[in-house]
Amino acid sequence: MTESVPESGHIPAGESKIIPIEAESIKQRVEEVVQWVDSLEHKLTEVENFYSTIALSNSASRHVVGIRKVQQEAARREAVAAKRMHDLMRQFGTIFRQITQHKCAWPFMHPVDVESLGLDDYYEVIDEPMDFSTIKNQMDAKDGTGYKHVMQIYADMRLVFENAMKYNEEASDVYSMAKTLLQKFEEKWAHFLPKVLEEEKIREEEEKQSAMEALLAKEASHTKTTRDLSNEICNVNDELEKLRQVVVGRCRKITSEEKRNIGFALLKLSTDELQKVLGIVAQADPRFQTRAEEVTIEMDVLDEPTLWRLKFLVKDALENATNKKKEEKIKTGECRGTKQNNEVSNKRNAVNKLAERRTKRPCL
Repeated sequence: MTESVPESGHIPAGESKIIPIEAESIKQRVEEVVQWVDSLEHKLTEVENFYSTIALSNSASRHVVGIRKVQQEAARREAVAAKRMHDLMRQFGTIFRQITQHKCAWPFMHPVDVESLGLDDYYEVIDEPMDFSTIKNQMDAKDGTGYKHVMQIYADMRLVFENAMKYNEEASDVYSMAKTLLQKFEEKWAHFLPKVLEEEKIREEEEKQSAMEALLAKEASHTKTTRDLSNEICNVNDELEKLRQVVVGRCRKITSEEKRNIGFALLKLSTDELQKVLGIVAQADPRFQTRAEEVTIEMDVLDEPTLWRLKFLVKDALENATNKKKEEKIKTGECRGTKQNNEVSNKRNAVNKLAERRTKRPCL
């Protein structure tokens, strides 16, 4: 006798021996596991984002340290660098004194007295006034508002002379004095510059070292997170297996007729759905070759959990296919109805035009 292929959407869901209280308990536990998985996915995303934005050396000699130790080491380096910079600025003080004690320095010792000198347009020409007394106060500041780098002092020293040369005419005494001091200052700075460049080089190397140590510490932290995630995922799998065993233990066995119906229904599945079927079978039997040219699924050798998973997958797939066909029929009907309405409307318009012509024709 030949078996008929089940109609789409008519794979019965089957019966269960699970009583309502047990079902509610299982449902609640499944929801807890789902939340658990969501949390793991969030943590895993953080780790993936971290590793997607870095490219670390594979050197076996690199040393991974803790984040707190990295922070302490960074603070120590910063303090040492600040002390070195303070020494540099103190050494720069010698140049500053030599320039300010020059006979041409007196016009630049204090802020320009705009009102007394009647320089009404001074602030229109000069955007950032600067003088030696302001620089000295910044160099001596102890409240943290002073200079942090010797290059800041250098820039302000140049600004003093540049402002004077910008505002005053080239033939004026002030212009000439500013130009003279600027030349002397640049000569002294040229001898001092190698020390500044050496400090910059040291700072750059220290910053690179600090950045690498911080990166390695973060990598170590994420390595631990990854290890913890792996353990938690194993726990999730164990929990899901327990739930599956509970559910399967409460369900009746798949009948021979249902096995045949599932086998016939597989013929109606799409390629993507068949791939899911092969995946389910492969999970139950690691030896199952999903990429073979010809694949044979023997329903009689599959265990109950796998049969139930195939049953529900086939049922959902066929129901989805049926619903899709209904939607297509509805859309086709709507298009056909629209076309018919358009044809009727066109005929009505043609009749109206013909009647209109007859009305306008003169009587003989």
